[in-house]
Amino acid sequence: MGVSYSGRFDVIVVGVGGMGSATAYHLARRGRRVLGLERFGIPHAMGSSHGHTRIIRMAYYEDPSYVPLIVRAYELWRELQRTAGEKLLYTTGSIDAGPPESWVFKGSWDSCKLHDLPHEVLTGAEVRRRYPGYRLPPETAALVQPDGGFLVPERCIVSYATAAQALGAEFHAHERVLEWEPLHGGVRVRTGRGTYEADKMVVTAGAWDGQLLGFLGGLAVPERQVLAWLQPLRPERFRLDNFPVFNLLVEEGRYYGFPVFGVPGFKFGKYHHLEEATDPETVDREVHDRDENLLRAFAERYFPEGAGPTMNLQTCMFTNTPDHHFVMDLHPEYEQVSFASPCSGHGFKFASVVGEIMADLAEKGTTRHPISPFRLERLLRPGARRAPGPDAGRDGAVRPFPRAGAVSPPW
Repeated sequence: MGVSYSGRFDVIVVGVGGMGSATAYHLARRGRRVLGLERFGIPHAMGSSHGHTRIIRMAYYEDPSYVPLIVRAYELWRELQRTAGEKLLYTTGSIDAGPPESWVFKGSWDSCKLHDLPHEVLTGAEVRRRYPGYRLPPETAALVQPDGGFLVPERCIVSYATAAQALGAEFHAHERVLEWEPLHGGVRVRTGRGTYEADKMVVTAGAWDGQLLGFLGGLAVPERQVLAWLQPLRPERFRLDNFPVFNLLVEEGRYYGFPVFGVPGFKFGKYHHLEEATDPETVDREVHDRDENLLRAFAERYFPEGAGPTMNLQTCMFTNTPDHHFVMDLHPEYEQVSFASPCSGHGFKFASVVGEIMADLAEKGTTRHPISPFRLERLLRPGARRAPGPDAGRDGAVRPFPRAGAVSPPW
């Protein structure tokens, strides 16, 4: 392409998706000279930060330890809306539902009680009467939390990148990082277009984290994911005002979905889809009949009036840790390097606060945020336990974080 660059910066951010764009903004806001390097476009549809909508929810069945972070994430998303002058966060309410003893329902209920979040508990029959697009089994237990909704991910990334540029940050898209090396008091990064040095480096490269940080091999595993958009047969039942976003545990697995927004179709997917571990360089980006059939069968059973003709099918990637929880930390050998994982398929909603955390770690190696449960060390312990993931039962019998009610994690 004939373009070459070089330069010295305070911080280099590798990967300008949801978390990288937020990190660059928070650093630039603090007066740091920032370079953001992105191997694709800004934004792009090759990783984990696309798809028109991403769920955000206060009730957090994965563990109550996430709730303080999500409270701050909401504050920062609303701050970004004001800065950008456009709506990025839409409130629809959220439903977390499953069998009464399931970890999805009980975990959400526990987090609401522990953190005093407004909520209601409904049966499947009551959900159907209130939100007629739903057809949950009558015995289902559903936690309804009014603050849930969704973010518009591509616009969030653009808004953070634009705001960071206005503060002096520099971004280079279509510039792949080939290698990096530690220096005394800094790092050197070589790309296909140049060589740069900086005091600090932050890696937020999603599914490519493991390629850039060897110690994440086997600890940050990309997984192919597929989403469907189906035309509702009764579109009036899938609007923003009467169709909350959902997380639903049923006998077919764990699913999530959204009202119609932005593009035609009721959007939904299955967590961990076909459980296909992959390589980000060779992931199958085509959508096949088996993908569509799996998703359509779910919609026909639980959202039959949303199961009309297919409008779109897309792939993306999760990147899973062994326990399906986040990992955010300093490099185990080089304290001038910090990193954040793409968070096992439930991270975009936290991108705003993760950006703040990563800016803290880059500046001073610590943060005021409660991230001790998300440190790397826990994954390196012998016998580290798994969180409920694709292999978890309906009762969520495996769980590495403290049970609800334990205010402080044990690590």
